[in-house]
Amino acid sequence: MRGRGRSGGVPAAPLPQRDGIDPVRVRLPENPEGVWATVGDHLVARFAGAIGAARVEAMLSGRRFVGTDGPVAADEPYGAGRFIWFHRDFAPEEPVPFPVGVVYRDRHLVVADKPHFLATTPRGRHVTETAVARLRRELGLPELQPAHRLDRLTAGLVLFVVRPGERGAYQTLFRDRLVRKEYEAVAPYDPAREFPVTVRSRIVKERGVIAAREEPGEANSESRIELLEHRDGLGRYRLSPATGRTHQLRVHMNALGLPILQDPVYPVVEAEGAADDWSRPLQLLARALEFTDPVTGVAHRFESGLRLSALP
Repeated sequence: MRGRGRSGGVPAAPLPQRDGIDPVRVRLPENPEGVWATVGDHLVARFAGAIGAARVEAMLSGRRFVGTDGPVAADEPYGAGRFIWFHRDFAPEEPVPFPVGVVYRDRHLVVADKPHFLATTPRGRHVTETAVARLRRELGLPELQPAHRLDRLTAGLVLFVVRPGERGAYQTLFRDRLVRKEYEAVAPYDPAREFPVTVRSRIVKERGVIAAREEPGEANSESRIELLEHRDGLGRYRLSPATGRTHQLRVHMNALGLPILQDPVYPVVEAEGAADDWSRPLQLLARALEFTDPVTGVAHRFESGLRLSALP
């Protein structure tokens, strides 16, 4: 049947990436009640709630929906199991005015130095202005994928995988805690507090709630915190997380009474929707990654070339 997926797999997308972003893929579901007589009927029903029926119809007439053998017409008979692709309309995004550095690159890996304010992967209102989209465009690597994520407001090292078939091996390193990660932060200095210290707590992060919180119960997070230097009431700290909970280092520093400088969430959540102030980045940097490459067996240690501005 026209446009059906091949047995045992999904056909390659007939549309190229746009601005470093893959097209959306949908598969037409079963239709036992015959609700949808045509492909257009289903696409309007499926996407009208998000973008409006008129917009879906305009995309159909503009040949924006594409199957394995070409553009899809609205009046084509419905066929369950068929794959269809299209590109979303991206809202305008303010460019993050800092480059993505490349610390290392080979046939398997790209280790990038992500600037503050740039998301790692598309999410919410950040789609084309993300590290993965930029690197795909700039390096000509359309299949590039991150092996892990770094918060949008945190700068520093992110590991990307060049070949999709190898991504699982590198993700497993992070899942099994086989990557040694070092961060650096600038925060207030408290002469009464002794370092180094290991912080363990139970961190809970709810979907839709910006800030994570600590709760009583068995610890699910652990961070070692060392004071490297201090002056003018500020300290430079080395943070070594043994686990990877959302906002873990920011939560643990705040729990010590030493919130990281220029953090818009801890201890107080700032108003949402405000424009980023490029001159006030969160003073948190993913400084180093150390691991044994699961594909080549090479022992790697990478260090960021970025610096925190609050304590030069």
